[in-house]
Amino acid sequence: MIEITLCDDLSTVSAVSWNRLFDTDMPFCQHAFLVALEQGGSVGEGSGWLPQHLLLYRDGSLVAAMPMYLKLHSYGEYLFDWAIAEAYQHHNLAYYPKLLCAIPFTPAEGPRFGVAATEQPAQIFGLLFKAISQRQQQLACSNFQCLYPDFPLQQIMRGSGMLERFDVQFQWHNHNYDAFSDFLAALPSRKRKQISKERAQVSAQGIIVKYHAGSELTPDFWHKFSQFYQATYQKRSGHNGYLTPETMLLWGRDMAESIVVFAAYLNDRLVAASLCFKSTDCLYGRYWGCLAEFDKLHFECCYYAGIDYCIANKIVKFDAGAQGEHKLKRGFVPVIRRGFYQFSPSPLTEAIADYCQREQQALLQHYQLMT
Repeated sequence: MIEITLCDDLSTVSAVSWNRLFDTDMPFCQHAFLVALEQGGSVGEGSGWLPQHLLLYRDGSLVAAMPMYLKLHSYGEYLFDWAIAEAYQHHNLAYYPKLLCAIPFTPAEGPRFGVAATEQPAQIFGLLFKAISQRQQQLACSNFQCLYPDFPLQQIMRGSGMLERFDVQFQWHNHNYDAFSDFLAALPSRKRKQISKERAQVSAQGIIVKYHAGSELTPDFWHKFSQFYQATYQKRSGHNGYLTPETMLLWGRDMAESIVVFAAYLNDRLVAASLCFKSTDCLYGRYWGCLAEFDKLHFECCYYAGIDYCIANKIVKFDAGAQGEHKLKRGFVPVIRRGFYQFSPSPLTEAIADYCQREQQALLQHYQLMT
């Protein structure tokens, strides 16, 4: 017997059962990562991210799952749909709520659909997609989105007739370098000189950047880093950011083996840090915080220290976060990322399909100019 349910509290689902479905060390689909967002108050009531995780049971056993949220805005997604939302508003149509299969505040490609090895993924997705469509209708959602899915799910969703949108991100690739100097030697002279100059500028300020494994991080570190993170968001956006200190503490407690931090010290005092996660083959740069402005320190903590770490640990990719064409000057290369959409019927249905097609063409042209 098959039963499909929606879950608004992932802590009620066994971590072992959930993680078994995804069968990967990619950190962001892990039970502990998502539960920390919920229990720490980064998602849930008042955040505009309401958990609606989709679970499929066969004879009482969990055999498929999708992390899903009812969204009341479009913040924290990164493959942004503001233009479509504005079109709805212009035509006096309600764009929110919408259903979103994604990892909150995490624009990294990866699994969005966990399924037991005994099941047929395409068949199971068909059942879940039907349940999503029913939920979309019940809640009068304008659309269902799946952002940054991995390649197997991309193929399934494309075959299901969903609209597709593109995004361009930037990634560093490790070509079997033995040292940072080998990476520099592979770059054109102009880029090589710029990177060397920026690293020297950090050192000239008396700043020392150290690597810390997650197991080394104390509650005092998380308290300070939360302050840095909130201060940085206040300067940039006028709010404290998406993540609460409580979520960060839970990550530090429950996901230490997946966490890497590059911390900057001035006169032995912590002044800035970048928080990364890792899998076997990829380092993911995610969050940055600094209380004061230091010349080129962001580039050192968020890019160069991560490249050093990948080389030393034979990690093949470094995903340093969303957007940022300035990464091209620092040895990163463009990559295409994707999102998939099912819109409820509306007067804008044809216009949205046309918009997605034209946007794809424009982004592909832009991508080709950067390669």
